[in-house]
Amino acid sequence: MINFNVPPFTGKEMEYMKQAVDEQKICGDGTFTRKCSKWIEEKTQTAKCLLTTSCTHALEMAALLADIQPGDEVIMPSYTFVSTADAFVLRGAKAVFVDIRPDTMNMDENLIEPAITDKTRAIAVVHYAGVSCEMDKIMDIAKRHGLLVVEDAAQGMMADYKGKALGTIGDFGCFSFHETKNYSMGEGGALLIKDKNCVEDAEIFREKGTDRSKFYRGEVDKYRWINYGSSYLPSDMNAAYLYAQLELADEINAIRLSRWDCYYQQLKSLEESGKAQLPAVPAGCVHNGHMFYIKTKDLDERTELIGFLKENGVMAVSHYVPLHSAPAGRKFGRFHGEDKYTTKESERLLRLPMFYTLTEEEVIYISSKVKEFYGV
Repeated sequence: MINFNVPPFTGKEMEYMKQAVDEQKICGDGTFTRKCSKWIEEKTQTAKCLLTTSCTHALEMAALLADIQPGDEVIMPSYTFVSTADAFVLRGAKAVFVDIRPDTMNMDENLIEPAITDKTRAIAVVHYAGVSCEMDKIMDIAKRHGLLVVEDAAQGMMADYKGKALGTIGDFGCFSFHETKNYSMGEGGALLIKDKNCVEDAEIFREKGTDRSKFYRGEVDKYRWINYGSSYLPSDMNAAYLYAQLELADEINAIRLSRWDCYYQQLKSLEESGKAQLPAVPAGCVHNGHMFYIKTKDLDERTELIGFLKENGVMAVSHYVPLHSAPAGRKFGRFHGEDKYTTKESERLLRLPMFYTLTEEEVIYISSKVKEFYGV
């Protein structure tokens, strides 16, 4: 059986985790946490990176830094993971969902401005499959309306938009290092901060509301309770696991892109014959091979294809159920405008196996079975 996902592993993870243990500093902000943060800052050219226990927590910190209050509204796509909405709903805000573009599955930038009200405080963009939203237009809208932009770049590590790393374009960016992502620490994430003036508040929120980070730097002689906060620090052992992959980040990225390209070449006949659709990457966007998907005719065909692939030793899966159709989505949000594509496209999308150790031979086999299903 070819699994849908295999967590990345390079070989040095256990060695680095042992180093963290030997240093007797396995809690937050140890040697490897600092190494990972520095690596991400240098790679993305962001002002500050803070590792977190998850992308969910990075988003929660972004909501805190954005000072989201009860009654505020945050515009976002419905086609996303629940964490995008949870972060703002926890602050008492309402999620305002807008429709997606059928080509990229990203929020339609042309539908954002009509959804703005006097309660709108922020725009939460989601870069689906590591392909950027149309950030020039989104940032222009945000600037003209005085809104903050939070990038949910959970899938966007090593991807960029017109030369700018995803997660660094808006006010705050959030990465995921979950086991399903291109680079993993099991459970983990990172918050990227553009404005250095926000860093001190971010450190306080992340350190349970205290100024302990300043204490460790020798800037204060004792740390105190400064504000509300929580514990968003990952163990240094998790960071050690991640750092082994960051050292080989370019190699991992190149392999994933190679497998993505192989899928595309093998399956382009499906699109040419009108049997299925393949992913689109707009000009100016550089993706990271996070995901390869096809779009079937409809939900029934997708279900049949999933079963066919499973019978042939391939695990393929669907993805998000649109948030606005879920119980909590109806309770904490509303859909602005027409759901022209969100539900329809979500029911057609089928994700094929994609991971660091996936071989070209496996991609060719998977593709052959997909083509066999369609008689191509």
